[in-house]
Amino acid sequence: MRARIYRPARTAMQSGTARTRHWVLEFAPSEARQTDPLMGWTSSGDTQAQVRLRFDTQAEAEAYAKAHGIDYIVLQAKTRRPNRRPQGYAENFATDRRQVWTH
Repeated sequence: MRARIYRPARTAMQSGTARTRHWVLEFAPSEARQTDPLMGWTSSGDTQAQVRLRFDTQAEAEAYAKAHGIDYIVLQAKTRRPNRRPQGYAENFATDRRQVWTH
C-alpha cells in the first residue's frame, strides 16, 4: 500500500488559499479502473482510492503513515508569492490617484 502526502493546490475557481493550508494523505490506486459496458461508468474494486486523510502539518501526516506501516512519498508544492497591493480595494477610490479610474 503506497500513499502520497501533499498540500493541495487552489482550484481555478478559488481566489483565496482557504483549502490549501492542510496536508493530505492519499492512497495510490492498486488496480486499474474498469468501464461498465452498459452504462459507461468507471469503477474499481479498490476502496483505498476513496480515502483522503487531512492533517494540519506534514509531520502529523508522516507520523500517521509510519504508525500504520504505510509506505509514503512527500510531494512538495511550489509556493506562490501573495498578490497583495499596498492599499487593496480602497486604492480604487483614492482621491490622490494619478490616473483616471474607469472601466
